[in-house]
Amino acid sequence: MSLFVAQTLPRRNTTKRRLHHPGSAAQRTRPASASPPNSPEMADQWVDWNKTTRSKDYRGSASFATFLIIGPVCFFLGILFASFPYDFPLLWTSDPVPAAYLDQLETHLRFMHQSPPLIARLLNIVVSAGFLGFFIKLFKPSEANVLFDGASLVLYVIGAGVYIANIVKGMRTVSAGAWDDEGNGGIPFDGPLTGEIILGREDSLKVLSASNTILALVLVGVLVLQVGQWYAERKEADDIKKNDAADAAAAAAGSAGGDAGQGKKRQ
Repeated sequence: MSLFVAQTLPRRNTTKRRLHHPGSAAQRTRPASASPPNSPEMADQWVDWNKTTRSKDYRGSASFATFLIIGPVCFFLGILFASFPYDFPLLWTSDPVPAAYLDQLETHLRFMHQSPPLIARLLNIVVSAGFLGFFIKLFKPSEANVLFDGASLVLYVIGAGVYIANIVKGMRTVSAGAWDDEGNGGIPFDGPLTGEIILGREDSLKVLSASNTILALVLVGVLVLQVGQWYAERKEADDIKKNDAADAAAAAAGSAGGDAGQGKKRQ
């Protein structure tokens, strides 16, 4: 009987009730519209999608940052154009290259690489000015900045990589004199480039000339993108003017029709 009563009596809930905690201070003060840190909205906050070419803080083709980009690009294109007469016989002609020309080119490259440290520092400052211009234009960018300036920054980084990996390294090889009297390479060289396999003199100079051509094409691509941004802004401004003129004409026609209707009613 006692066992039956014990089984039929309702059991007491021995689990403790969980108290409702209002949450931490950060959770209490977070607005309802705030998104979690790992949400896609947080990943897109660095782009201002509401910014247009007519915004006051829009940094377009007429901004000072664009000057910081175009100036270094044109500066380096001028240097590459000055080197083009030396690169032309190596890449763009099928005639055999005389040894005297290779000696002259090697002397020219050695003279450039062994220039005073001030020259190298000025080049680094010019390169840094270009990066500064990109960073200014890509700070809270608009969609146009992401498309044009983002692609230009990618090309600029590629150009810097070609300059550091191929051109500077090739000029160091020329200054180190990594070839024998006949211009042969392919053997380990003991010196500033210890342990590296060096190509022949003519092949190394051809690689250096090809790197100059690649760098010139990359920098021209940066200029094309910046000009494309200017054209897109101008085209959008023309379309806005046409739409505003059409809206003004429609509003004027509507007001004229309304005045005519009121005049007929008065008669």
